[in-house]
Amino acid sequence: MWPRILPFAAYMAFIGVSSLLPEGTCSELWLYPVKTAVVLGLLVYFGSAYSELHGPIFADAKEAAFGIGVGILVYVLWVQMDWPWATQGEITGYNPFEEGAGMGWALAAVRIFGASIVVPLMEELFWRSFLIRWVVNPDFEKVAFGTFTLASFAATVVLFGLEHNLWLAGMMAGVAYNGLYYKTRRLWPCVVAHATTNFILGLHVLATQEWQWW
Repeated sequence: MWPRILPFAAYMAFIGVSSLLPEGTCSELWLYPVKTAVVLGLLVYFGSAYSELHGPIFADAKEAAFGIGVGILVYVLWVQMDWPWATQGEITGYNPFEEGAGMGWALAAVRIFGASIVVPLMEELFWRSFLIRWVVNPDFEKVAFGTFTLASFAATVVLFGLEHNLWLAGMMAGVAYNGLYYKTRRLWPCVVAHATTNFILGLHVLATQEWQWW
């Protein structure tokens, strides 16, 4: 289980460290590239353990369209769900062009890469490869992909939502990605859907400068 837990734990530890830094400091801006590098390093190191990712990304064109479509739908809904009552904590956002020492576009590129590649792999390996099966049976590798129980569905949706400042939007995304997991019984479509959501959201942020989505 540790190859699926440790990258997620490292990511959350960096979030904890970031919350202790003064808002808007260069240290906070540069912590994200370090976090991305550490988590990516762990994913590469444990890569051979991720048997669920050793197959093709999509089984066929229909599955590809479905996975990407789910990712787009989550993005469309996400940017409509920033209601105050559905928000926890203070959302400060990430503006790579603020005190970025002239490296704004480089920081933005790292942010896009981290959000679109590293985060989907790390989170889907934790939530929909490990935890959703671990709730069914602590010996989670014996649980077939796509196995549904109400407890595992609810636990992953609620906890995935609470991981985000926009907790209701997070739960919505959890429902969507879980649904894709149950439909395809594979992890890659969930990773691609998650990556699609985050990539389009990143383009949205850069186009509108609505940094709160980051």
